[in-house]
Amino acid sequence: MCGCRASVPSTKQYSVNQPAPASTKKSPSAAAGMPKRTPIAKQLASIKALGKGSDLEKAFATAALVYNNSADPEGKLSKAETKNLLQTQFGGFIRGQENKPKYREIISSLDEELENKIDFEDFMILLVSLTLMSDLLQEIKNVKTTK
Repeated sequence: MCGCRASVPSTKQYSVNQPAPASTKKSPSAAAGMPKRTPIAKQLASIKALGKGSDLEKAFATAALVYNNSADPEGKLSKAETKNLLQTQFGGFIRGQENKPKYREIISSLDEELENKIDFEDFMILLVSLTLMSDLLQEIKNVKTTK
């Protein structure tokens, strides 16, 4: 673990275009009639430094916002929260990979984590690792960029 910390309250957040799964439990604030969390797109738009940011900068800012919206007050995710976040927010990259040895190795390393929580740095390493072995990456590489 790198020891990086971000102090953001623990609240589940799903992408603007993807509603929360039906089985998602309501947070205590939602049950108490508290206001809903601001959608990721609005959070992203509120970051003035990204006003004219590149696509890559916005992509990384989005990843950070999705992580922070799910992290506990210490800026970490439990193993279960990490797996849930991967399934709900990164499904296109992990779908169909479950039987591949490299995927099982990556997920088992998550299960072997002694601290039982991962920080943002480790989460990003996990995302990059899963992306590199994904079939979707090959599809992305084959997208025509010119007419």
